[in-house]
Amino acid sequence: MEYGAHLPLIELDGGSPSLALLRDYASTAAHLGYRSLSANDHLLFRKPWLDGPTALAAVVDRTEQMTIATTVCLPVIRGPVQAAKTLAALDVLSGGRLVVGISAGSSERDYAAVGVPFEERWPRFEEAAQALHALLHEDRPPFAGTFYSTEDVVLEPPPVQRPGPPIWIGSWGSRPGLRRVARLADGWLASAYNTTPDTFRAGLAYLGEQLAAAGRRPEGFPNGLATMWLHVTERRAAAERVLGDVLAPMLNRPVEALRALSLPIGPAELCAERLTAFSRAGVQRVFVWPLGDELEQLELFQERVAPLV
Repeated sequence: MEYGAHLPLIELDGGSPSLALLRDYASTAAHLGYRSLSANDHLLFRKPWLDGPTALAAVVDRTEQMTIATTVCLPVIRGPVQAAKTLAALDVLSGGRLVVGISAGSSERDYAAVGVPFEERWPRFEEAAQALHALLHEDRPPFAGTFYSTEDVVLEPPPVQRPGPPIWIGSWGSRPGLRRVARLADGWLASAYNTTPDTFRAGLAYLGEQLAAAGRRPEGFPNGLATMWLHVTERRAAAERVLGDVLAPMLNRPVEALRALSLPIGPAELCAERLTAFSRAGVQRVFVWPLGDELEQLELFQERVAPLV
């Protein structure tokens, strides 16, 4: 299992993420051997959230040979043509190191802000995914649907990767979501705070069946587990504070529900045990997101947790 790191885009302690912090974070992640750097996407959130693609572009020169990824970008919220333009630029600026992660998103506030009916998110997303393939992949014909069309739209400059950057679809693991991944995606991106090792294993098995039914090979189909909230500490009180005072209100979830998940929050051995369970369930990549003390947590994870997995 390989490890990536989310850019720390959320204001957790009242201070805005600075360019200096983000650049130091990217450099530290590259130096410590993280294989990828990713950014998430929200227009509106319970806490201030720095724009993900903008932040990713701002630090791309510090990522060395790391993959850069959107985990995820919201093409219905941004518009598929506008999203494709941004994603193509990221691929160009990184020299062809982009993995495009996309999803419909789950925030009604984001949809209301751009004037798109929330109940239309899935049919729109199906079309947006196809539109992105048409715009970013040189071997795809133009797409024309009910909501979107790419006819007579040519992105210049195009992405560096040929035929185009891989497009992964985010799904929490529902059967409709995994069928969508099998039909439309080049990889599956699951959510660490919406799944467990057991549910991931079951989802991966079902995805394999759907890929085979679509005439695609399950072997080698990539997957990843995003938004793996991280806080390595040997102090139980500190772990409880992170769960109860930071994560639970941010996600608007009961702390008991978070304890039932397999997030790496707590002692190093416990964090490694939880990640090992995901590895045995078939997870190939994990994107960690430190909950404060970002640079120290990146180092603690690589020094004390990763060797035990």
